Amino acid sequence: MSKKSKEKKAQKAARKAAKQEFNRFFTPNGAQNTATSSLFGPLGQWLREHPSEQFLIGALLGAATAYALSNEELRAKLLKGGIELYGRVVGGLAELREQMADLRAEAETKTL
Repeated sequence: MSKKSKEKKAQKAARKAAKQEFNRFFTPNGAQNTATSSLFGPLGQWLREHPSEQFLIGALLGAATAYALSNEELRAKLLKGGIELYGRVVGGLAELREQMADLRAEAETKTL
């Protein structure tokens, strides 16, 4: 068996193991993704089993949202924070692109 095919098999096995670990971590009791599993594991199941608590959580979230939207000072702070976060994300992506370009150029010079 060639070295490349061994590497491909090893990569495939590593991806499969990572996927199994992800499913085990993010689904309740290691179950596969089904209609009853969720990112938050048992919380989603608990909310489905307790609809009145689900309503109360929704009402609290709605009240908090209504308060945040009606309070001009809080809304301004939230918008300012959102704009700053967006700027940081865009800046981080630009930095990442620059690093990738540097790595690509470095790899090309090494192969020449």
